Order: sequence, then C-alpha cells, then structure tokens
Amino acid sequence: MLATTLASRYPERFNHLITIASNGCFVQQPDWPCAMPVETFVAFFELFKQQPAVCLKRFHGLQSRGDNHERQLLKTLKRTFDHCPDGHSDHDAGDDSWRTGLELLSQLDNRELLRSLHVRGLHIYGAEDQLVPVAVAGEVSALNHYQQVAVLENTAHVPQLSCPEELALRVCNFLREGRYHLNKQRVADSFSRAATSYDSVARLQRQVGQQLLDAVPGHYQPSRVIDIGCGTGYFTERLAKTYSSAECFGVDLAEGMLDFARREHNISATWLCGDAESLPFADNSVDMVFSNLAFQWCEQLPALAGEINRVLKPGGFLAFTSLGSQTLFELRESWAAVDDYVHVNHFHNAGNWQDVFAEAGMDFDSFDVVPCVLDYCDFRHLTDELKGLGAHNVNEGQNRGMTGRHGIQTLIRTYEQFRNPQGALPATWEVIYGVARCQG
Repeated sequence: MLATTLASRYPERFNHLITIASNGCFVQQPDWPCAMPVETFVAFFELFKQQPAVCLKRFHGLQSRGDNHERQLLKTLKRTFDHCPDGHSDHDAGDDSWRTGLELLSQLDNRELLRSLHVRGLHIYGAEDQLVPVAVAGEVSALNHYQQVAVLENTAHVPQLSCPEELALRVCNFLREGRYHLNKQRVADSFSRAATSYDSVARLQRQVGQQLLDAVPGHYQPSRVIDIGCGTGYFTERLAKTYSSAECFGVDLAEGMLDFARREHNISATWLCGDAESLPFADNSVDMVFSNLAFQWCEQLPALAGEINRVLKPGGFLAFTSLGSQTLFELRESWAAVDDYVHVNHFHNAGNWQDVFAEAGMDFDSFDVVPCVLDYCDFRHLTDELKGLGAHNVNEGQNRGMTGRHGIQTLIRTYEQFRNPQGALPATWEVIYGVARCQG
C-alpha cells in the first residue's frame, strides 16, 4: 500500500508497480466491503497490544489458511518469522514498528490513488486469501483499466512462499509486456523537440489528414470542435476555416508543439495541453472530435474511447486516423536481426479499434484500414524523417546504450532486402480511418 502511494505521488520515477495481496483499503468502508471487517481488525489490534506472541501465531494461521500448501507454509512462517515484540515496554523498537504498521493499515485508503494512477501496475491476489478477499481483484480492475490483476488459484496470503515459481512467471510476463509500454512524458518531449522540423517531413500526415477531413460530412455545422493531437496546428487551422462559426480547440500532449502552433497560426483557436485519455472538457460539451495520427500514442483504448464518448454530445461526430500494428514492419524485422531490444513503436492491432469504440457507444459511418507505402532513397533518409517527425522509439524496452557499428551494418544490410524493383526502400504505414457518431 505504501508502494502504491509512492507511485501515485511520484509517477515520473516509476515504470511499473507490482503489489502482492494488497488492498485498496485494508479495513472495510461503507462503500468498500471487500476488506477486513472493522470489528475484526480492532480485535486483532487489541490482541497484539495485550498478547503479541499469541497475535503473531494467529496471524501466521490466517496467512496460511486455505492454501494448497497450508501445513508446510505455516511451518515456514513460524520458523522464519519467530520474532515478536515482548509487549512490556512502550519504548520497545519492535513494538513501535509493529504498532505503526497496524495503524497504517487502518488509515491508508488508496482507492482514489488507484483510480488516477498512470503508472502501469500488476496486482496479484490469492484465491483463498483470508486477509485480503479475492473479490478486491475485480474492484481494483474496475477502478482503473491501466491496472492489471492476477488471481493465483489454491493460494492464500503469501504466494511468494507458497508458489514462488508461478508468481515469478506472472511478474516476468508482466515486465516483458511492459517492454512495449509507451512513456507519455518521453512522447511529449520527443514531439516538442520536433516542432520546428515536423511540417517539413510530414508528407504522410498531410495526405492522411486531408483524406480524413474530406470524409467528414460536408453539411455538418458544429458549434465546438476539438483537434486532438493537433501538433503544429496545420489541421486545426483548416478546421477553424471550414467551421468558421465554431469554437475551435487544439489539444496536444507536447507543449513545444502548442508553442509553435500559437506562433504560426493567426486563427481564432484555443490551444490546450492535454492527454486524449483524460480530456480537459466537460461531459456532452463537444460537437466534433478530429484527430489525425495521434491516437496511436494511447495505450488504453477503452479509456480513450470512453473519454471521446464522454465529451461528445449525443449525435456528435468523431473523425480519426491512427496506426496499426503492421506499421514499419520492415524496420521492426530488420532490427530483429540485430538484437532483442524494442526499437520500433508498438501499436494496437487494427481490429481492436472498431470494437472498442463501438463498445463505448459509437456508431461507425465508415471504418477502413489502408496500408500506405512511402519510398526512401536509403536507410538514412527514413531515419532522418522519423527523427524530424518526433516519431522515433519511445518504448520502455528500448536499448538505453548505443548500438555498435557491427549492429548498424547488420541493420542496414537486412533492410536492403526490402528494396523494391524501382530501387527505393519502402516503409509501410498501416493507416486506420474511422468516422463515427456518438449514440448519446
């Protein structure tokens, strides 16, 4: 519970949070029944004050009860944790630390912290736990879709002693998946640095964005339009001119992009720094959401779709483009010949997008997945363009060091195998187009 508090308070210092048999609130509350009853906790605390040795023995029993290895586990706990405070002195250091721990368990309430936590988390529970009811797994998952839960069958309160191999496997799988976790701050910093070079290399973005703009119903006259992931403001300006009577907002995660947009565009628009997964708009307050090649930087599609549906008025329009998992597959396969690090950004499968937005309450007028292949004269041409766009690797699993000369040579040689008959090096972008209406 203290780890959860720390990760919430200093999210920039943590990549992941893993808890074992931890509750959002250890003691029951009127709106949180999946915890220890207050009277049980109070009785336990009183027993500790009066008979600490008896209390410790009972605690070992509670930690083991129902576990598939209950008897062996109980022996291990008694043998390993045989020290307890003598209870005879208020100044006993052990007594003070145990009392402080119990007081913290009675006071800590992490439910709101879990709800707003942006650090990727895994919370592991035992199906037979007598201290933290297994029902809390569902409650934590419901609080925040960014938090994963795992329930270990036939296991009580201490899976690290009862089934260490299975526990380690769950943790390692979680960390392995986290190699593809996008660091939002690094995304913002990368695009901020690219603000002045972005427009000069944004040929795909211009082409795709214009096709998206053409797909929006021409007769539609919104009163409030937001451009999510507005970048340098190129399409925000076009939206403002197309819907001249509408209130227009450009929203982006990167402050550097917004600063550039303010300087470059003399239009009646409001520029806001914001995350698509947590939009700074009231419920049912927007008529149209436009987003061109920005949603791929969102990992939590249900949260993204829920936010879009929340801010749109009933009947409001969403027009977006994003990138699918086949984007830059040539580059990904070439890097695989060099090492096992993550070198290319990982995006969701195209099939996920339509399902997630439909579940959130959106009706699609159109949904298409179109591979777009751009040609490059050589490998440096491709990497320079990616750098100019700010779209280079921002995954947690990237190599923090430098790739050696031999590795770079292997990378270039492998990519050369994709050179087409026309003599160009291709790079494939799997572009997703969606136009939908909010059901309300």
